[in-house]
Amino acid sequence: MGQDPTTESHRAAAAWWRSAVIYQVYVRSFADGNGDGTGDLAGVRRRLPYLKDLGVDALWFNPWYPSPMADGGYDVADYRDIDPAYGTLHEAEQLIAEARDHGLRTIVDVVPNHVSDQHPWFRAALSAAPGSPSRERFWFRPGRGHAGTEPPNDWSSIFGGPAWTRTKNADGTPGEWYLHLFAPEQPDLNWTHPLVWHEHEQILRFWFDRGAAGIRIDSAGLLVKHADLPDLDHDHAPGEHVHTDRDEVHEIYRSWRRVADGYSEPRVLIGEIWLEDLERLARYLRPGELHTVFNFDFLSCPWDPRRLRKSIETSLRLHDAVGAPATWVLSNHDVTRPPTRYGRADTSFAFAAKRAGTSTDLELGLRRARAAALLSLSLPGSVYIYQGEELGLPEVEDIDPERIQDPMHARSGGVDPGRDGCRVPLPWSGDAPPYGFSPADATGHPWLPQPRDWGPLTVYAQRADPASTLSLYRTALRVRRAEPDLGDGPMSWIDSPPDVLAFRRGERFACVVNLSAHPAALPEHEEVLLSSADLDDGRLASDAAVWLRLPDRTSGTTTNPVHLTPRRSGTEGWSTT
Repeated sequence: MGQDPTTESHRAAAAWWRSAVIYQVYVRSFADGNGDGTGDLAGVRRRLPYLKDLGVDALWFNPWYPSPMADGGYDVADYRDIDPAYGTLHEAEQLIAEARDHGLRTIVDVVPNHVSDQHPWFRAALSAAPGSPSRERFWFRPGRGHAGTEPPNDWSSIFGGPAWTRTKNADGTPGEWYLHLFAPEQPDLNWTHPLVWHEHEQILRFWFDRGAAGIRIDSAGLLVKHADLPDLDHDHAPGEHVHTDRDEVHEIYRSWRRVADGYSEPRVLIGEIWLEDLERLARYLRPGELHTVFNFDFLSCPWDPRRLRKSIETSLRLHDAVGAPATWVLSNHDVTRPPTRYGRADTSFAFAAKRAGTSTDLELGLRRARAAALLSLSLPGSVYIYQGEELGLPEVEDIDPERIQDPMHARSGGVDPGRDGCRVPLPWSGDAPPYGFSPADATGHPWLPQPRDWGPLTVYAQRADPASTLSLYRTALRVRRAEPDLGDGPMSWIDSPPDVLAFRRGERFACVVNLSAHPAALPEHEEVLLSSADLDDGRLASDAAVWLRLPDRTSGTTTNPVHLTPRRSGTEGWSTT
């Protein structure tokens, strides 16, 4: 522990998260070091040079704790150890240290809303009689109706079906019900209990003391429930939903912030909060609470210039009001991969609308995904890259239902394809599965099947291709690191045609994204720094983005200025003022 840093360099380092590019590592699918078909910490450690070379600043690891894997590790049985399938606690400590040696900070995932039904607390609660102290750490209630055969209220699980499961008494008779907003194997914790508060503060210190630079907080808006557990009220006032975004939750994060700020290099708190009301979302970022939250409004936004511009403007305005940086996210382990989503007729994302068998144009989707990458990487704030995004991987939509493990699939009766399609193990090299994900002498097959046409998408194949998506990301991250005006800071829109997004970062950097159906003229510029697609006779092609070096207006001169003609639609040439 120590005091706040005082030097300018330390202050800059302490605010690294305001501009960081954070790479999400889904350990189970990243790299298999021991050949059993499951990704592990040994595999990640061997690939640290790849991540450093890619150009990211930090790594966020999905839960790596002991877990029965009822929900991909988000059913945690022990927060102070590593699941044996991934390695050991000592290996995790080595990984955190080795990553830091490569210039990469580590963010660990904490799941405070619930634990596994195999967690010692819940096992003790099940063994105890109704009304016992060990049950007070969860939400046990008698049922309604004759003989308590109906759930205590009408809440539904986010994974589908009721949010309550009934227990059995010691004599085998039906007992109380317990609450689980997710799967039955994930009982919700009762955050009115002081031991729940204390335990999680100790969990934070456990990982911070081992070098973790921050935590990502799963389902951060769900922790606090209405004490009476009433039925849903769809006309509730803001902050008074029965289990989502209740005003009392902010005191938890003020407590956690005090823990995080107690380190000589303050640790970072990052919230996963799905809220349509962005003003309510910004409340989590007030001074003394979380540092950043995931920008799901931007992630869910369709490929539409007006909707994207509104999302960007609203995000920046509300984040600026509380002094926090915005974040930009295109994908993660829960959502359809961008090349697949952007190739559909409906390019937005919503869990309720995710269905199997939706047609997609992968060529168009990848084109838009590449443009979206340049857009997100040039906006003010920090950026998240989900593993495989830099390879342009599509969603795998033909997994045998017998192989699907995501509970969303089972609890929907097979209607929802689940999230396993974005969790398929990464292809590293070769022209057939397992594509270098596992070593050559592997004894096990990848835990999810890899498509047989992924040979051109491997890291090895794309490294040799300057036009590949991997090359685009590597170049973009190198330019971003070299440009002082990128990352955190101001931006200003450039007047442009209606279906073109154009903005300036600083005086001489510009990003232009053409969402129209026709090539678009570019503003006067000195240099094309990077483009997601080849220019069309000097114009920006449809569904493409470009980074430009603008003329030096302070000197009144330009170097090799480029003057371009208007786009075919007849729009007059547009200026950069």
